[in-house]
Amino acid sequence: MTTTDATASKGTTIDFCRTRAVPALLSGIGGFVTIYVLSRLSAGLGVLMLVAPFGASCVLVFALPQSPLAQPRNVIGGHLISSLIGVVVFALLGAHPLTYAVAVGLAISAMQITGTLHPPAGADPIVVLAAGASWKFLLTPILAGTVLIVLVAYGYHRFVSRRQYPIWQTRNHT
Repeated sequence: MTTTDATASKGTTIDFCRTRAVPALLSGIGGFVTIYVLSRLSAGLGVLMLVAPFGASCVLVFALPQSPLAQPRNVIGGHLISSLIGVVVFALLGAHPLTYAVAVGLAISAMQITGTLHPPAGADPIVVLAAGASWKFLLTPILAGTVLIVLVAYGYHRFVSRRQYPIWQTRNHT
């Protein structure tokens, strides 16, 4: 290997670390911290604070914090709306194959209509129906958990990753 080849290889490795590995590691650490805090709170308080869709929410808020789908309105609103739909569908119709499909379809439509689209929240009605969750599911784990995700993401990006979160955008109301 020539000196030029070694320098090029070293430059490529440094570029890879700077552009891919370090941001990926920081995203993973953010998700780790958030899920750890939620699971410790669940264990310590004896209250459910963690549901599977929160792992997917962490992917968005830590790996793609600039995405419109990762913004606080979408994270909190998307999970609340989708879970509310799940609770209502379960209360009115129970849990069977058709109600799972109805609840997810309604959740997707409601998130789009309200401007709170958050893909991980599309799984919330499935969780609600499978668990037979009640109205209090909306408070814990959904509201408390999503607020915590957003707060951890805000602090983490501000002080650790140095990436902007949230991204404040004005809406065009025309």
